[in-house]
Amino acid sequence: MDKKDIKIIYMGTPEFAVDPLEAIVKEGYNVAACFTQPDKMKGRSGKPVPSPVKECAVKYDIPVFQPDRLRNSENAEIIREMDPDMIIVAAYGQILPEGILNIPKYGCINIHASLLPKYRGAAPIEWCVINGEKETGVTTMFMAKGLDTGDMIEKAVTEIGESETAEELRARLTVMGAELIISTMDKILSGKYTRTPQNDEESNYAVMLKKEMGQIDWSLPAINIDRLVRGLRPWPTAFTTFQGKSLKIFKAAVLEDDTDAAPGEVIVRTKKDFTVKCGSGALKILSVQPEGKKEMDSVAFLNGNKVEAGMKLGE
Repeated sequence: MDKKDIKIIYMGTPEFAVDPLEAIVKEGYNVAACFTQPDKMKGRSGKPVPSPVKECAVKYDIPVFQPDRLRNSENAEIIREMDPDMIIVAAYGQILPEGILNIPKYGCINIHASLLPKYRGAAPIEWCVINGEKETGVTTMFMAKGLDTGDMIEKAVTEIGESETAEELRARLTVMGAELIISTMDKILSGKYTRTPQNDEESNYAVMLKKEMGQIDWSLPAINIDRLVRGLRPWPTAFTTFQGKSLKIFKAAVLEDDTDAAPGEVIVRTKKDFTVKCGSGALKILSVQPEGKKEMDSVAFLNGNKVEAGMKLGE
C-alpha cells in the first residue's frame, strides 16, 4: 500500500500538534486538509494570530479549515466529500461529533498526552506535574463518542524529571507523539494492531486550567507548591502577592526547614535569592515576574526591591 494514496485529515491546534503533523507529511502520507481553531487576537495590536498547526500546514501547502463549531452539519459534509481514509487528532480543542467519527475508513485516531485511562481531558501534562506523578507518556487511541474514552492502541512512557516543568515535559511528549503516531498508523494500515478498552474506574479528569488555580497557598508543603510552580509554567503561572502587588513565581527549589516561622514569611535573604517558609519545608525563590514587568531572576528582583527576613508573601 503506497502511503501517498492514503488520504489523511489532520486536526490540531497548539505546538504539541505540530511535530506529529510534520512527521505524517514527511512519512509520505497525503494530508488532504488541516482543521484547526480560528485565529486568535493577541497583543496590543489586536491582530489575528494563526495557530502553530495552521502555520505548519501553510508551509506544506495543505488546505486549512478553521470552523468555529465543528458540529455544524456543513463541516461534516465537507469532510465526507473529502472521503478521508483516516482522521488524526492532536489537541484540536473541539469534540468531534459522532457523524464525523464514522466517516473515515480506518477511523479517527487521537494522540493524547498522558497514559490513558488516567488523566483524560484538557490539561493532562500540567496535572501530571502538579500531582507529582513519577511518569507519564503518550497514548494513541480510536476516538469514541465520550471524552478520551476510546480503545487504546499504543503507548510510549517516560519519567517526569524532579525539576521538570510542564513546558519542558510538553516539548518531550510532542516528539514522542510524532514517533508514536507513525507507528500506530503503520499498524492500523497493516491490520497488525490491538484495541485495548479503557477501564473507566482508573480515570481522572484533567480539568482545564484557570488563572485562579495559580494562587499559592503558603500553608501547603514546599514540595506541593514547587509542583504547582512547575506545572503551571508557562501558563497560567503560580502567583502570590508581595508588598501589595502580584508576584509570579517561575522557578523555585525545595529546601528542608524546621524554623519557627509563619507560612509565607521570608526566612533567608542572600544577594542571589530569598527563601520563603511553607507549611512544611521552604522554597528558595529563583525566578519571578513582578507586576507590570518581565520575568527576571531573583538577583535582578532583589536589586530593585526591598526584601528582608520577616517580610510576608501572600498578604
